[in-house]
Amino acid sequence: MRLQVKPLSVNQCWQGKRFKTETYKAYEKMLLYILPKVEIPEGKLKISFVFGFSNSGADIDNCVKPLQDIMSKKYDFNDNRIYEQTVKKVIVKKGQEFFEFSILSFEN
Repeated sequence: MRLQVKPLSVNQCWQGKRFKTETYKAYEKMLLYILPKVEIPEGKLKISFVFGFSNSGADIDNCVKPLQDIMSKKYDFNDNRIYEQTVKKVIVKKGQEFFEFSILSFEN
């Protein structure tokens, strides 16, 4: 199904300046430290995420933007280069939450 409506960006959804919470700041600091070194391909990118949630009511997309922003900072790429994205949700026991990711070249 295709609708001729311009998509609304997250930036267009909020009025005024948004501030990072202390929880987000700590999360960003931790991830910037523990994310492994990876080579980011040139050009258009395809990114895949798998999120392990202990709560089946967790929204699959809530984790994507903060994580993607942190990764673009760590790996020094503009996330506007992402042309394809897949996100998968799996349910795990409490205390076993995780995420996995891959960043590949996007092939048209």
